[in-house]
Amino acid sequence: HATRYRSETTGGELFWNAKPEISLIDREVLIIDDILDEGHTLSAIIEFCKHAGASAVHTAVLIDKDHDRKARPDLKADYVGLSCEDRFIFGYGMDYKGYWRNAAGIYAVKGL
Repeated sequence: HATRYRSETTGGELFWNAKPEISLIDREVLIIDDILDEGHTLSAIIEFCKHAGASAVHTAVLIDKDHDRKARPDLKADYVGLSCEDRFIFGYGMDYKGYWRNAAGIYAVKGL
């Protein structure tokens, strides 16, 4: 489990809450993330897995934000639940400054 946000609305350095405890050598890895925004977190985890010897790395995201600010132009999730406009997203596990993570739905706010 890794994050760049730590209850903030903008990301910082990648922080590992827990790194994989098993070897990734010659394994296929599926990375699951809540949201693909700029993709810095997802990109860093992909590179970590490749460097650790994964034979293949696949990605699945609940929400993919539609904009042109991705960390890498070729960064796309293999599996996407929903696509949305460029809005701040919270609820259903995603927070706003540590709040609203437990909201029963997914909400998009323009201008945060």
